Order: sequence, then structure tokens, then C-alpha cells
Amino acid sequence: QVQLVESGGGLVQAGGSLRLSCAASGSIFSLNAMGWYRQAPGKQRDLVADITRGGITNYGDSVKGRFTISRDNVKNTVYLQMNSLKPEDTAVYYCKATARDYRWDEYDYWGQGTQVTVSS
Repeated sequence: QVQLVESGGGLVQAGGSLRLSCAASGSIFSLNAMGWYRQAPGKQRDLVADITRGGITNYGDSVKGRFTISRDNVKNTVYLQMNSLKPEDTAVYYCKATARDYRWDEYDYWGQGTQVTVSS
């Protein structure tokens, strides 16, 4: 199994920045796509950004030009640099990883979520 540990959430003023980290550990044969999703109260969980093992990135329209996703394949860690934060970015942010274990089973794994609050 794979465990995802997130860090970096918190309270920030509008226009500020935060950097989220998510480290994967456990029985991992191959750690493939990783990404970040967010969910505000009463809203569905939406894609923020994801990244392939080779570094190809994809962003939700609302964060393009403000957020940057990256990964360190040696550390099995994905990052989300969030700049020019807006109150609309307030949500619980969840890390997701797609991984194959040594039994050749591939699954999506989710972190516990970290709260990001942007004050106006």
C-alpha cells in the first residue's frame, strides 16, 4: 500500500503564497501520475493540477499562471507552489497519486487533505 503525507497548508492573505508538499511512501514499484485536487464546502472535488512521471503538467483553468506543480522522483514527492492566492482558492487540498505495487496492481491513492484558507 501507498501512504501520502501532505504538508504546507495554512492561512494566508490574498495575494500571498503557499507551497504544498506531498510525500509518497510504502510498497511502490512505480509511482506514476501525481496531482492536487481541492474541495470547498458544498462543492465538488476539482482538479487543480497534475503531473506525469516524465514531467508533463496539466492545470485547471482557474489556477493557470498562478500555480506550479512539480515533482522529485527521487524523493517520491509532489509540490504545489501557489502564488497570487485569492479567497476563491480557499479549500481543502488533496494529494493524489497513481502507483503500481509489486503485485502489479495499480491504484489511485489519496492524502488526508490539508486546509488552505485565503483571507480577503
